[in-house]
Amino acid sequence: MSAAKVRAGAETAPEDETRRAEQVAEGFRALYGRDPEGVWAAPGRVNLIGEYTDFNDGFVTPLALPHTAVAAVARRDDGVLRVHSADLPDPVTELRVDDLTPGCDTSWAAYPAGVVYALRAAGHAVGGADLHLASTVPTGAGLSSSAALEVVTALALNDLYALGLGRAELARLAQRAENEFVGVPCGVMDQMAAACCTDGHALHLDTRDLSLRQVPFAPADDGLALLVVDTRVQHALGDGAYAERRAGCEEGARRLGVSHLRDVPHAELAEALERLADAGEHVVRYVRHIVTDNHRVGEVIALLDAGEVRAVGPVLTEGHRSLREDLRVSCPELDLVVESALAAGALGARMTGGGFGGSAVVLTEADAAGRIGEAVRAAFATAGHPEPRIFPALPSAGARRIS
Repeated sequence: MSAAKVRAGAETAPEDETRRAEQVAEGFRALYGRDPEGVWAAPGRVNLIGEYTDFNDGFVTPLALPHTAVAAVARRDDGVLRVHSADLPDPVTELRVDDLTPGCDTSWAAYPAGVVYALRAAGHAVGGADLHLASTVPTGAGLSSSAALEVVTALALNDLYALGLGRAELARLAQRAENEFVGVPCGVMDQMAAACCTDGHALHLDTRDLSLRQVPFAPADDGLALLVVDTRVQHALGDGAYAERRAGCEEGARRLGVSHLRDVPHAELAEALERLADAGEHVVRYVRHIVTDNHRVGEVIALLDAGEVRAVGPVLTEGHRSLREDLRVSCPELDLVVESALAAGALGARMTGGGFGGSAVVLTEADAAGRIGEAVRAAFATAGHPEPRIFPALPSAGARRIS
């Protein structure tokens, strides 16, 4: 992959947004026999640094991808919710909004349906709707395809039903949909990234109060590239491993007498770990990761503010080591991406997202991106793994109405 392709995102750039909107609208007409009232989009995301910190009231630094979930939507006045995906062979799923309860649907349709449930549970007058969706966000790759579905649904219903909700509130309700309706105890980072990111920036987010700052981040302007390497190892966060780590973090906070691990200062980490000596080895590891990763977020933001983007690389690599050894959410394929990319000259690399598969990010000089991509592919071939999918992470816009 050439530097030019990295800058342009030519290898996997989604189709022109206007054309995609027209295609999804036409699919809506074919399904439902009427025009949609509008078309909306919400992106996937990669997280530059700060993993598993969001449900600990900590700090994260995601950026939106150009890959989006697009939804054509229209209201209904009969209390019926119909959802359909252009990406699956499944027929239209039809539900009654009055019957929406956690667990009533366990298919992909639970994500948009969960948003309707969350909006209504919060007291918002949302009736029925017809939705037709299509997405270019890779599923199972740790790039928040589910949050994109949730946020695009929330934004569309917010507009159509004139709810007047702000982006942060929509993100919170989308998180509630995933927590309560889908059953994944995720933090709010993914939904906030999909709702609030801006083009050419990373989002520095405090997940406690949802205060945020758009931090300029355009690697190509510095002769760099941030690559996403999708290992094609599917991950599923509803299988208990994520919940177990959340419970361990909560146990550590309880024993340390704080509401969340965000309140443990990095300078006092050694003392805190000594106090956890009888809490179990896994609790000690989890606490160490959360406190040090919160600190790494601060380091990365300071480097970006100082224009020292290349110096971010070693911080990413340090973060991967912590995820692998302390949180233990990596896997052989993710470790191989990091090892082979660094050996080929990358500035830094780490897994991103929930782990147990999914994707890694690699920071590299733009003119070395092709060589590093080939090195990763060769390492996967030698190990007998399927070829990974590699594309540039171009910091992009958050959710918006497109027609």
